[in-house]
Amino acid sequence: MRILKKSGKLWLLLLIPFLSGCGYNKMVTKDEQVASQWAQVENVYQRRADLIPNLVSTVKGYADFEKETLTGVIEARAKATSVQIDPTNLDASSMQQFQAAQDGLSSALSRLMVVVERYPDLKANQNFLELQAQLEGTENRIAVERKKFNEVTQNYNAYIRRFPTLITAKIFNFESKPYFKAEESAKEVPKVEF
Repeated sequence: MRILKKSGKLWLLLLIPFLSGCGYNKMVTKDEQVASQWAQVENVYQRRADLIPNLVSTVKGYADFEKETLTGVIEARAKATSVQIDPTNLDASSMQQFQAAQDGLSSALSRLMVVVERYPDLKANQNFLELQAQLEGTENRIAVERKKFNEVTQNYNAYIRRFPTLITAKIFNFESKPYFKAEESAKEVPKVEF
């Protein structure tokens, strides 16, 4: 009986280092890093969404008859802000839906900037110039945060696929996270006409 108790303790002592080195805590940390970076991505997208009403109202004062373009921007913004992703359930489908909504907003903003070209007074308006500069800065921030998100996601995905942590990942249902990908139209060479 004593031998059984001692061997049970011995197994427990041998099992502790294995459990502490299984990588679970590190997976949790990396999963949280992905969630945190996702929150930062959403933060910069929200900044863009917050700038749009000011941009639209500034343009509206100059371009009253461009109502269709302005309405398109407003609708695209509403759609983009309605798509929310829970970082704990980040999957390829929800990421694709989020990207599609954001791409729609980017497209609407591009159309708005084309309309702006028709109004020289608007292009010289200080409020508009300031808003345009903030929007450009925000677009740069979005690119930076998406890149950081992909880096953190790559680090997490690589970690949970390595042996022996992949065993722990399977046991505790740690799954790969999706990346941001370029939209299909980004592969096409833009046409420049003078």
